[in-house]
Amino acid sequence: MPIKSFQGARVQKQRSVVHLLVRDIMTSHLIVFRPEQTIHEVMEQFIKNRISGGPVVDAAGNLIGVISEADCMKQISESRYFNMPILDRSVANFMTTNVDTIDASKSIFEAASQFTKNNRRRFPVMENNKLVGQISRKDVVMAALKLQSNTWH
Repeated sequence: MPIKSFQGARVQKQRSVVHLLVRDIMTSHLIVFRPEQTIHEVMEQFIKNRISGGPVVDAAGNLIGVISEADCMKQISESRYFNMPILDRSVANFMTTNVDTIDASKSIFEAASQFTKNNRRRFPVMENNKLVGQISRKDVVMAALKLQSNTWH
């Protein structure tokens, strides 16, 4: 006579599937800059707000570029070489106009891939061709740590 098991049916652990998107982890309260601001004002905002860059928008709020510490450093270096002051010049002279952006509906994994491919520290986040936030490498890393116990998709 075969031996019967007295164990009940095994309960399958339910793992939650998380679809974390860029819009879920981005910074939506941005410090933005205007093309007519002086580079001196921008550098003061970098220090005051402990940031290393930000989007540049026109009067209608449309993204037209980004300005970063790296842009400032390049110009500081060149100003010494040419012996010309730069602090009174406008952001429009320093900003990067060829801006890589990311859509708010992308997953954090797509964002991580884009960071790897483009070697950027931050991306402006766009939704319906409007600037809605900014995401950094650090945001993606922190989100991945929170997903540690979930199934990634």
